[in-house]
Amino acid sequence: MSLKLPSNVTVDSQHIWCQLFDSAKRFETARPALFLDRDGVIVEEVHYLHKVEDVALIDGAAAVIAQANAENRPVIIVTNQAGIARDMFGWEEFNAVQERMHQLLAQEGAFVDAVYACPHHKVGKAPYNYPDHEARKPNPGMLMRAMQVIDVVCEQSWIVGDKAGDLQAGRAAGLCGGIHVLTGHGGDEGEAERAKEIATKDFHVKLVKSIRNLLD
Repeated sequence: MSLKLPSNVTVDSQHIWCQLFDSAKRFETARPALFLDRDGVIVEEVHYLHKVEDVALIDGAAAVIAQANAENRPVIIVTNQAGIARDMFGWEEFNAVQERMHQLLAQEGAFVDAVYACPHHKVGKAPYNYPDHEARKPNPGMLMRAMQVIDVVCEQSWIVGDKAGDLQAGRAAGLCGGIHVLTGHGGDEGEAERAKEIATKDFHVKLVKSIRNLLD
């Protein structure tokens, strides 16, 4: 059975989900971007989220995204989805979850411009069993793909994540900084400390309770 995808989605030769919404066409010049992890940042952390009924926005996520929309900043989701490699769900379930998330965001006047998802994991099943795929965070492949189609001012762009690996991906992609949230896995033992260690003179790291704090 062939995979049925939304018309704005391609799954590239490396099996990476690449989705570009019409809203991204408004960026005619380079803009500072907001890169976001999904699980534990935008939506509540659910172990291998794949059921529509389990999708719930984290308080403040829609408001932060709507603010970025108003500031004409590209909002780009970059998410590891190892549940696909582990054969726990497929792209159809991933898409259903995504559509529910987009629906909930729209109800609060927010929208996303692009989504990139990496299914690979070292203990996954073929063809997703790469030991260290270039698109799987902490590697920057998803961000680099996004920047090939959306003109981004890296030195003014940030990534928000609940794992140190999210911030590592941002640093490797040349962003100016990362924001570590304590929601999702952000409060796991040692995670915040690992995130702080990623900071350099060129890559700033901030720790906040949740994405809502970006409104402060």
